[in-house]
Amino acid sequence: MELLRTVFDFFLHLDVYLNEIIQAYGIWTYALLFLVIFMETGFVVTPFLPGDSLLFAAGAFAAAGSLNIWVLFILLFSAAVLGDTVNYWIGHYVGPKAFTADSRFLKREYMDRTQRFYDKHGGKTIVLARFVPIVRTFAPFVAGVGQMHYGRFFSFNVLGGFLWTSIFLFGGYFFGNIPIIQENFEFVIVVIILISVVPMGIEYIRGRRRHEITEEPI
Repeated sequence: MELLRTVFDFFLHLDVYLNEIIQAYGIWTYALLFLVIFMETGFVVTPFLPGDSLLFAAGAFAAAGSLNIWVLFILLFSAAVLGDTVNYWIGHYVGPKAFTADSRFLKREYMDRTQRFYDKHGGKTIVLARFVPIVRTFAPFVAGVGQMHYGRFFSFNVLGGFLWTSIFLFGGYFFGNIPIIQENFEFVIVVIILISVVPMGIEYIRGRRRHEITEEPI
């Protein structure tokens, strides 16, 4: 519970913590930001790290002159693409083995279903998943598990990474220093998170409805 409270506080006061990091580490802040974005997209065990909100906050600090916006863009775009690439290859080599055991959640049929899903919606999924927390972390892993062709995956990985990084980083750069946003930064972070999870909620509801319809007796 204490850990959850700490993580929640970090998200809500991301601007405060990022300012302290910049003051303490200076130019090494770029390396820390790169590492966070890389880990958030590159490993299925770290989906809790901030992504959207961190990009927005970094953009806001760049507008204030604390960071260079173009150095940020190049580094964080690279981190996003590299993270998804690593995640894909982890899924490609390790993922299929995880489905060999007939457990409740890791059944072989799930991997086959994933592969069919990516064959049909792969590109769109990789791009749109960038904007959905948690899903963003698992999408490249599942693409690797499903043996999605790497060339196809990489093209959508680059497109999704470019759009995601550009929208949130430059969004923070152009709007993060507006007085009303500065004074209500916690609220802005909450709004960003809520907007990000809306697509996941809608898809969950649709999936439940489709499942209920298929189970209705004829």
